Amino acid sequence: MHEQKARQAAIYDLKGLNCPLPVLKARKRLAAMRPGSLLWLETTDPLAVIDIPAFCADAGHQLVETAAVAGGHRFLVERGRAA
Repeated sequence: MHEQKARQAAIYDLKGLNCPLPVLKARKRLAAMRPGSLLWLETTDPLAVIDIPAFCADAGHQLVETAAVAGGHRFLVERGRAA
């Protein structure tokens, strides 16, 4: 079931943006979503591997999956209730 939800999650293309823009844009996008919603974040910023997990922990979101992909990283985030 979780894999199916992950496949249906929206994809937010943050490629080409550098710190702090991926986190700032992810925060805004997630704030407009319902708690429990899933969002894929796609980045090319090398610092995203530090910034996105820290953002999720601070904001109360769950980092479900992280994957290295050609040219960057992909993060599956579940929107938390406190955001």
